[in-house]
Amino acid sequence: MKLYKKEGNIVQILSFPNETVEKGDYLLIEDADAGKALIVQVIDVQFASIPGILEELLRSLPDGGELMQGEDFDPLEIAPHITYIQDAKLNICKIRATVENEGLSPSSSWLPSRSQSAIRKLPIPTLLKLAKIDGKLPIVLGGTKDSSFLTIDASSLDGKLNIITGKKETGKSHLSKLLMLNLIRYKVTVVVFDLNGEYVSLGMTADGKRNAYYNKIHVLTPSQNFKIALKQLDLHVLLSILIHALHLPGTSAREFRRIWQSLKERGSLALRELGEAIRNWRCNQHVRDALFSRYYALVNSGFFTDNVAEAMLLEECLFKAREEGGAIIINLRNTSAIDRQIVVEYLLGKFVELLTSWKLKAIFLFAEEAHLYLRETYWDDIVTRMRHFGIFTTFITNQPDTIRQNIYRQADNIFLFNFTNEHDLEVVSRAARVDAETVKSIAVDLPPHYCLVLGKVVKDFPMVAKVKALDVKTMGETRLFFKDMN
Repeated sequence: MKLYKKEGNIVQILSFPNETVEKGDYLLIEDADAGKALIVQVIDVQFASIPGILEELLRSLPDGGELMQGEDFDPLEIAPHITYIQDAKLNICKIRATVENEGLSPSSSWLPSRSQSAIRKLPIPTLLKLAKIDGKLPIVLGGTKDSSFLTIDASSLDGKLNIITGKKETGKSHLSKLLMLNLIRYKVTVVVFDLNGEYVSLGMTADGKRNAYYNKIHVLTPSQNFKIALKQLDLHVLLSILIHALHLPGTSAREFRRIWQSLKERGSLALRELGEAIRNWRCNQHVRDALFSRYYALVNSGFFTDNVAEAMLLEECLFKAREEGGAIIINLRNTSAIDRQIVVEYLLGKFVELLTSWKLKAIFLFAEEAHLYLRETYWDDIVTRMRHFGIFTTFITNQPDTIRQNIYRQADNIFLFNFTNEHDLEVVSRAARVDAETVKSIAVDLPPHYCLVLGKVVKDFPMVAKVKALDVKTMGETRLFFKDMN
């Protein structure tokens, strides 16, 4: 391989047919005289544009030359050399770092010698060692092209905002389960908003046996084994549900506050008494109608109960997960859109309450298709204010344009699966820790279950890995009609 050209942070390297280079590979350009080396990553491979090559290709066509019959006349035996040149490739590379004194620097201001520098492939294990991605709390994501493992550190997810995205059936949920289960191993409290019931069986192996996570997976299904008694609710949490999930107007919210305080003073906080109090409350008829419609929405959700015995204290479940490490799976599969918003509003309010009082240290929140249940104002709230409280979020979606642009700009890590739609790639490429050329070039060629990892988990060295398999009952497969037919 030979150094050909440099423009900005783009380096062009000439390679020949006996040198195999692919997109995503890392190369080391060593300049012995300077005592430095450049680490570059191949983002595209093209045929070398050599003057006269088009003419030579046309000459080699069946009807392109005068010698139509018999063998080609090549007295100087230059045909093999011409073929060799025709197959030469130009590798478009991004400069990732400079190696100097066994340390890495992001600077790319110097230029290695074109004639004296040596170029070779840089193995991923060597790069991981140079970048000090050591994995003190290791999470093995999967295998790389050079038959090594890509291992990240669990602490690189701590306090971070992560996005897992890609088109359908490429392996997004599989990766989120892998990250979640590994975090549990390190005694982390994980909460999953499970929209499709994909996480409920993670405590079982693929053949239906209990696995090591069985006692650490706690599935809560609203209106079934997850109900809340009004006596357990703080007024501000219930008002948040009424205002943000059920869109109760401000005037009606003020009247509800008075009704609540009246019931609390009498010790009569229950659904039936609340309905009677609204019916008999002296207020404007429109206000009463607004309160009644929200009251019936609460009752019909099945999420609230007057029976304290069947009510579940969320704190107990979270405290158990805090002590041993575990995941609270909020199963929203058969929950209506309105009821989903009620449950999520309650949970986020409760999380903030427990975190601000330091009853919990932190929560790692995995949100599948969050745009279906998070109100718009929560996007900023979750990644700024709630992040400081200790809610560290991972968004999983196959519709990247549903995540707001300011969220991408704050994302610390992006796990990107295959996208062929240019609009989707354009959205993801606006993330602060990502360069657009790398995303647009590499992501379109990723096979299923291969992931482009970007951000702090890989110290800003984009890497491609095949996500490793899990021996768990994932429940995420698409139901097929013809699957069992010959």
